[in-house]
Amino acid sequence: MPKKILNLFVFTLISFVVWSGAGAQTYNPFNQRDDQYRLLGLKRAKEAFEVARTEYDRQQKLFEKGLITRADVDRARGIFSDAEVNYQQSLLAVLFEEQYISVISAVKSQTSGGNKRVRLTLANTSGGTEEFSKLLNIDDALFRSLQPDIIHNVYVSLLNDENAIISQPYEVKISELQFGSPQQVDFSLLQDVDAATVFLIYGNGNQRSMKIFLQKDVTANKVIVQSEQFSQEVELGKKTNFDLTLELFSGVNNTFSLEVINLPEQISRHFGSAEGGVRLREVKFTESSRTKKASLQIALPDRSTDEVLMDQPIPFYVLAAPNDQIERITEVGPKVWTEEELNTLDVGYVKLVLVPRGKGELLVRAPQLFHSILGSETVDMNIDLINEGSRRLDQIEIKADVPLDWSKEISPTSINSLDIGKETRVNLRFKPPENISVGKYEVRIQTSGMSNGILIAGSDKIVTIEIRPDANVLGTVAIVLFIIGIVGGVVVYGIRLSKR
Repeated sequence: MPKKILNLFVFTLISFVVWSGAGAQTYNPFNQRDDQYRLLGLKRAKEAFEVARTEYDRQQKLFEKGLITRADVDRARGIFSDAEVNYQQSLLAVLFEEQYISVISAVKSQTSGGNKRVRLTLANTSGGTEEFSKLLNIDDALFRSLQPDIIHNVYVSLLNDENAIISQPYEVKISELQFGSPQQVDFSLLQDVDAATVFLIYGNGNQRSMKIFLQKDVTANKVIVQSEQFSQEVELGKKTNFDLTLELFSGVNNTFSLEVINLPEQISRHFGSAEGGVRLREVKFTESSRTKKASLQIALPDRSTDEVLMDQPIPFYVLAAPNDQIERITEVGPKVWTEEELNTLDVGYVKLVLVPRGKGELLVRAPQLFHSILGSETVDMNIDLINEGSRRLDQIEIKADVPLDWSKEISPTSINSLDIGKETRVNLRFKPPENISVGKYEVRIQTSGMSNGILIAGSDKIVTIEIRPDANVLGTVAIVLFIIGIVGGVVVYGIRLSKR
């Protein structure tokens, strides 16, 4: 019996010592600075994890020898599990904090169809995780199971200055981005820009955005030419401008000449700056300015010709190429180039379309605009209508706005058509009402016609009509007889004086 009591005492003492040691070794109070200095927090968690694992292994051996109970083993296992979770959480916190993605390159290019594309190269640059494993002597199996050199679920998109997505697709997902293995993603640009914001979401919700200047694909060795106003309707005798955007995609040449082909010689043309103040023949690009603005200014002849036909589209091309290539093109002489031939030359070009349009212009001539009549008389006058425009005038109407109670006659009141350079005469008659008061009256003559569906108005003519008072015949005769009598009396008196 004393031996059993002694064994029980020894067992109790060993259990107490083991329990006290386990509690002392796994004691790991939380330090508030662990969240701020996560690497030190990871070191603390690692030490607590190793102590708990050692203690759990020891408790397991004691249980196998029958020295402790199952409850003691379960308690040690619970402490070990908590320490393992804390260690893994601290390890993940350090790994996620150190995750970093860099944009290695962003190259802008243009397809044969004119679409702009951007090719991004992204790299996982969070390579410091290997250093952490050596610094903290982290267990390799656990460390590798967390895949510290892989960033999962990377989402990429391109934004403009207003933070609107301008990439197509709107967002690209990279499932895994491994350290040392950069990956490329391709976007189609919905808005043509020279700089864009790369927006990244990755890992545990980390976000990063950076505004970058898009590199140009220098392998093309050409200038891309574009125009928003590529098709225009222009009246004969008028001028217009085609806006041009020149974008360099070359690492060989930085000076390019501009040339127009397939445009009739009767149409004058020259290149100018975007503001139109300086004439251009060549453009030079620099490292800081790889996009230029220019304009093509053209002037149409006053009349249509065999090559410049009204309402017939004239397609032509603007080229941007090095001087030697331009010289080879111009040396060929007059030639109508096709788009397939230009593609074989590998030059930058844009196709433009010009549609000459005519417009009628109604000129009104009136030989006399002032008339003086008696109240019982009428005004007979005429006006000449001339088409001085570049298109036929149709449905010409002549109207006269006369004073109240006046009568008017217009012949003809309308003209079906009036060809370019032709003229016609219109007769007008205006009659005042009876018992009209003496004074001046005005009549407004208005003319208008249609030209290609556009209303064309001639200049208004104002006719001034003066109404004179009727003459008093008896009074006039009396005055004349009175004057004759006075003159006769003077003559008789003079004769008498001469006889004396």
